[in-house]
Amino acid sequence: MAKEDIPSASKDLQELQRNLSLLIESVQNNSKKKRKINRKIYPWVVAFMKSPVGQYLDRHPFAALTLLVFVVMSAVPVGFFLLLVVFTSLAALVGVMLLEGLVISVGGVALLCVLCVLVFVSLSVSGTIIVSYVAMSSLINYWFSPRGPRADHLLSSRNRPQNPSSDTSRP
Repeated sequence: MAKEDIPSASKDLQELQRNLSLLIESVQNNSKKKRKINRKIYPWVVAFMKSPVGQYLDRHPFAALTLLVFVVMSAVPVGFFLLLVVFTSLAALVGVMLLEGLVISVGGVALLCVLCVLVFVSLSVSGTIIVSYVAMSSLINYWFSPRGPRADHLLSSRNRPQNPSSDTSRP
């Protein structure tokens, strides 16, 4: 029984090898044939296949398969990296926005404090100016009016008789 299995296994291996070689030959023949690709739908495929890289991959199917496997397997790490970049950018953007909001808030509070101080300073300066203006105008009106109290005092002291109690020459 064991001797009968060996020749059948060898025949099976030879048939498998023949089928595999036919499959490889058909793949190589199909890749060498001019395939009709819809130029309106896939113009980038046509352009790639006319390029030197596309022609090289058309002549070397193992390299094409290796490149395809590499691209498919590298899609996940590249995708994770791009997600990391996007999330980091968003986090930086949010952080900058928060920092900018904090700076604007602190600056707004500082500006409010400065403006409040300026209100009190302007009120005190304008009050001082108004009080000074009123006082100076009153003094100027008092000193330089034609019929002011000083002029009446000068006129009344000339026409009035002198008070005997204020005379110091008498004993």
